[in-house]
Parts: sequence; C-alpha cells; structure tokens
Amino acid sequence: MQRGRVARRAPPLYRRIEPVDMTEHTEPVRTKSWFRELIESVLPALVIVLVVNLFLAQATRVEGQSMEPNLHNNERLIIEKISYRFHPPERGDIVVIRPPRHTSVPLIKRVIGLPGDMIEIKLNQVYVNGEPLEEEYLEQPTLGTMPARLVPEGHMLVLGDNRGASNDSRSFGMVPYEDIIGRAWLRYWPPDRFGVIEHP
Repeated sequence: MQRGRVARRAPPLYRRIEPVDMTEHTEPVRTKSWFRELIESVLPALVIVLVVNLFLAQATRVEGQSMEPNLHNNERLIIEKISYRFHPPERGDIVVIRPPRHTSVPLIKRVIGLPGDMIEIKLNQVYVNGEPLEEEYLEQPTLGTMPARLVPEGHMLVLGDNRGASNDSRSFGMVPYEDIIGRAWLRYWPPDRFGVIEHP
C-alpha cells in the first residue's frame, strides 16, 4: 500500500428503508374519497327520484271498491303528471284527486263531466247535455238520480265505476283542475294484472 492513500469502503449493496406509518396519510384521503363518491352517486339519484315524484310520475294504491270492476282494492298504480300540462282532462280519464275535506286519502275516479257540460242521472243512466252517456266499462247501471248540474269552468265531475259504492261528485260536488294529482297510467301490482290502464 502506498503512503498517503486511504482505502475506500465499497458501497453497500442495499440500503435499509425505515417503515413509514401510512395511517395518518391515507385516512383523510379515504374519507374524502368516500364522501365524494356519496355526493357523486347518491345525491343525483335522490334528485332524480324527487324530480320524478314531484313532476313526472308517482306510485299510488287503490283503496276501496269504488272503481271495480276495472280497478281493485290494494292494486298498485303509477300515475303520470305530464299529460294535463299540455291538455285538460278528457271524458273517461281515470284520475287521482286530492281528498275532499272529509277524508285524508286521495281518491281515484273517472272523469264524466267537463266544463260547460250539463250532467244528470235519471232512469239508471248518466246523461251529458241531454244525451245518454255510453259507458262500456261499467258492469252495472247507475242507480238513483241526480238533478242536472252544470260543470263550471276549470272543474270536472267525477264518478266511480262501482256506482253503488262510490264517494264521488254526487256527494262532494265538482272537482277543480288544481286538485288533480295525476292520470292513472300503469298497473304494476299484482303481476298478473300488470299493464297500461285503458282510458276510453
């Protein structure tokens, strides 16, 4: 060995890496990721559900026998809320209306009288402007009588299809258009009666 020279050590083949505690670094990221995922997925879904229920469609249940034989107790329906934004109700439509003052349950009825119509019940028959109304959806006559009534502007007269067991305009009078919740569109329960509801 020559004088004045210092021997050099060979560099280590590997370096010791100290373990790093990742907990404090990853937890905030996970929390942020979970929260962001909630906002991005759940919130839009809730908004869609609210928009659909408030403005487009709504599920409802038939309560009672007033619309038999066409709708039965406990059947589930979808009512749509779009049609009447573009045109008024039509005779024969099945509609869900807000309850009159003496009940808290929305009612489902058929539109019989429109603004300007004179409606009368006599001789087991409904008359519209003096002419008998053809009602192929009924399985029974309309018993009893009702003096001629003029349907005012912006209102309708509604009856149940089961005329002998229906709380309708014969008892609570004309229904203003603003009390319409929607038009019956689809029956989805029970499954064996699934289908679009017909409006003659």
